[in-house]
Amino acid sequence: MAKTNPGRFFEDYSIGQVLEHAVPRTVSGGERALYHALYPARHALYSSDQFAQSCGLPASPIDDLAAFHVIFGKTVPDVSLNAVANLGYAEGRWLKPVYPGDTLRSVSEVIGLKENSNGKTGVVYVRTRGLNQRDETVMEYVRWVMVRKNDPAAPAPETVLPDLKKTLSVGDLTIPEGLDFSGYDFTLAGEPHRWSDYAIGEKIDHVDGVTIEEAEHMLATRLWQNTAKVHFDLTFRPEGRLIYGGHIISMARALSFNGLANAQMIVGLNSGAHANPCFAGLTVKAWSEVLDKAETAAPGVGAIRLRLVATKGGDPFTLKSEDGKYDGNVLLDLDYWALMPM
Repeated sequence: MAKTNPGRFFEDYSIGQVLEHAVPRTVSGGERALYHALYPARHALYSSDQFAQSCGLPASPIDDLAAFHVIFGKTVPDVSLNAVANLGYAEGRWLKPVYPGDTLRSVSEVIGLKENSNGKTGVVYVRTRGLNQRDETVMEYVRWVMVRKNDPAAPAPETVLPDLKKTLSVGDLTIPEGLDFSGYDFTLAGEPHRWSDYAIGEKIDHVDGVTIEEAEHMLATRLWQNTAKVHFDLTFRPEGRLIYGGHIISMARALSFNGLANAQMIVGLNSGAHANPCFAGLTVKAWSEVLDKAETAAPGVGAIRLRLVATKGGDPFTLKSEDGKYDGNVLLDLDYWALMPM
């Protein structure tokens, strides 16, 4: 009996299949330190216990995206070990902050399948939940990934496409218990701009750029225990090791600090697309567009819906070409809700 894991191929999935992912992980301050070393992340709520406590939280949580990466990484051996590419996200919700000492594990359910017309690959949709040591769901999201078939002659499954929300409403969002921005310190946060200073339709060029290094990408992918072959093995993708999409998400989010320093907590992910592949040596820049705003019931806390676009150059604010396809310089198109002081 073979003892190694070749990973699942497209024909190995079925609707309703539940995948209990291995290797729970206890997070610590080390995750925060490494996250801040890999990305220029400076949001105050995730940098200072004292600042977080002044906002009503017991301590500074682990960065929202660091928690996402840990939960995502657990799923890779069962969902995307044989992936061609991760294609998109929807219905992402951060339900509870993750603190040092919490132990995270992941569970996924297959909710959609569609074989591609070439007969060699198919798209698998999964809904993943991240749970802590108390079996509380700390976050959940849907993603879809293109996966190779092991046997191109294997019969195609019945096509099932999940009915997903295009956008989460503010009522779908969970505000962390106790969060209070009524005494928010704008000086310590780094910028004076509050929720009321942003207008729907406003676009922000975040100005700064970061060149993606091979060593940093490899460290990040190992840190999150992401074992997808396209990120490691040059014989699997000879044109280069594909940069993990989450690495681009975190880099763009960190770059957005310049102009959105007070968009402190990510609480919802409406959609996301990795528009073009990224390889080491490219310089990533970012811009944002304000898509919506809403008040919340939490003291001094507003919700702001943002489009975050990562690019490898080109004119700022260019997203798609005249044919409706993504511009060749666009790496990431992410639509998310964040919490900001009013």
